[in-house]
Amino acid sequence: MDAETTQSEVNESMRSAIDYMLQEFAGVRTGKASPALVENLDVNVVSYGSKMRLKELAVITTPEARTIMIQPFDPSVVGDIEKAIRENGKLGLNPVSDGKLIRLPIPELTEERRVQMVKVIKSIAEESRIRVRASRKDGMDAAKNMKADNVLTEDQMHDLEKTVQEITDRFIKDIDEKLADKEKDVMTV
Repeated sequence: MDAETTQSEVNESMRSAIDYMLQEFAGVRTGKASPALVENLDVNVVSYGSKMRLKELAVITTPEARTIMIQPFDPSVVGDIEKAIRENGKLGLNPVSDGKLIRLPIPELTEERRVQMVKVIKSIAEESRIRVRASRKDGMDAAKNMKADNVLTEDQMHDLEKTVQEITDRFIKDIDEKLADKEKDVMTV
């Protein structure tokens, strides 16, 4: 392994932490209907004997500003989808089904619920920061190991550590900015 490979791996690992955070943020509702709220929801499909993402089981649309409509490809999974939506604490939604279609009315968020949502997104962001810091540690350890294996000189090791820290700072800043945007979105009535 060399310094460039290490930098690339650290960068990629941190990028995936941000991507994960953004995917989780999409599932936190802001009072507006959006397929992103539910599309990555894991559904335990009893008849198939496996877990699947909702977007693999149904067409998800927003016919109105405050309604998500879910039309399963297989009507036998309607009950499984309803159960997954009810059991998801982040959503706080109550599905209405006619046996073929599921409607999710998106209620107006109360101030109390908005504050709870902000706590959820802050914990998601902290999880991403922890992942970024773990990637930083891996990069620093790799630099020390390369120095110990005489792949890098002392100066090269310090340069690599400095670069890893700069990458870390950039990603932490990115997390903080995206958190602030999402928090503003959640708190806007």
